[in-house]
Amino acid sequence: MAHHKSSDPNVFILPDLGEGVHEAELKEWKVKPGDYVEEHQTVAEMETDKALVEVPSPRAGVIAELFGNPGDILKVGAPAWTYQADDGKGHPSTAGSASAAHAPAGSTAAGQTSRSAPSAREAQPTTRASDASSQASGEREDAGTVVGTMTGTLGGVGGEGGKALATPAVRRLARDLGVDIDTVKGTGIGGRVTEKDVRAAASSGGAGSAGVRRAAPATAAPAARRSAPDLATTVPATVESRPPQIVPITGETTRIPVRGVRRTISLRLRESVDKAVHFSVMDECDVSGVDEVRTRLAAASGEKLSYLPFVASAVCRALKKFPALNAHVDDEAGELIRYHVTHMGIATDTEAGLAVPVIPNCDALGLLEISRHIAEIARMARDRSIPRERLMGSTFTISNVGSYAGRFATPIINYPEVGILAAGRVREGVIADRGAIRIAKLLPLSLTCDHRSVDGAEAARCLAYIMELLQAPEELLTPARG
Repeated sequence: MAHHKSSDPNVFILPDLGEGVHEAELKEWKVKPGDYVEEHQTVAEMETDKALVEVPSPRAGVIAELFGNPGDILKVGAPAWTYQADDGKGHPSTAGSASAAHAPAGSTAAGQTSRSAPSAREAQPTTRASDASSQASGEREDAGTVVGTMTGTLGGVGGEGGKALATPAVRRLARDLGVDIDTVKGTGIGGRVTEKDVRAAASSGGAGSAGVRRAAPATAAPAARRSAPDLATTVPATVESRPPQIVPITGETTRIPVRGVRRTISLRLRESVDKAVHFSVMDECDVSGVDEVRTRLAAASGEKLSYLPFVASAVCRALKKFPALNAHVDDEAGELIRYHVTHMGIATDTEAGLAVPVIPNCDALGLLEISRHIAEIARMARDRSIPRERLMGSTFTISNVGSYAGRFATPIINYPEVGILAAGRVREGVIADRGAIRIAKLLPLSLTCDHRSVDGAEAARCLAYIMELLQAPEELLTPARG
């Protein structure tokens, strides 16, 4: 772990928990304030993407404060906990001043909720008074980190009458409810005013709402009865809108926080849908020959074989002929990156959610080796023991949706890749074969590509070639890379 260091030795800054990781969900505190911890003793368990990480103490000491509750999202570079320190007279000093110096009122520096939020707010005037003396050291501490080099206060945080931080939707709600949003104290990230804050101010009739209720819509009625010429010069600049009518939904409900793996899946899929231009081509392949070969090979090797290794081997060969599908999109640079080797992602269903473990250099493996790798990474993904590096770096992904049910699918691309193949459930079907009718094993295949990188005709030809390879299964036993 790379560490973000604090100028105060009693403040522990959350370090980098992996390449490209900027935040983590706090799963559990292993200690409580007042506990003595040894060096390297685990203080917290956190979840990043799809991996559980234990965060150890870098030194021995007594824990003073813990920032955040289980389920909170903690930012890399923000204070995670503090230690008690000796003030030179044999008394342990409190960590309130240290935490207040690193976090705005009501939250930590990176936005997660602090268990000691009230003490942080009480300490804020002292923090402001000492800003001038601590500015130089603060700049040195924050330079080059995710905390940044900002000084001063944020509107809506300091309570000094500045413009509140809020989204347009929250501002609109405040107008509808007749609440002066600039007087509402925000509890969101960085002091941001949330919908909950506005509704609480409206219902309590406190400073945020008292005396600022707008006129009832009935006051506009006389204007509505004026003549058309008169209206042309008297229509107000803004039109009052009624509060939204919320229709109650009967029955019991359950609210589930979007956290951990589910949150990561949500963000990644949203990114893919927003950036990639998805299109799909679908067909069914006769895999009767694959069924015969896998049965024979399983008997000879003593290993269980599914259809998936054959599909992976065929895809590795198809990507050699159609390299446009074995690529990444670099949107920032405006470039396509084509790879000469295939690192195959295998979409895997786990109790925690979808994971995509990777078989590196899959095109250099024989069919039995691919089968063993699939079984190994699926097991590690499901028991959460897979290394983080085995969840990154794929150049193409296969999703075996047919292991449960269904024929065709429209899989979402594992961005920044440009292609993903979904294999449906093998079924028996009637086909016409050289003028005769017979029963065959049919495998539904759905290939989704990014239209910015792959043309429709090229995707269709690639899928046809994969089907052609699957009808000659004996040629799939050796590595694709010669």
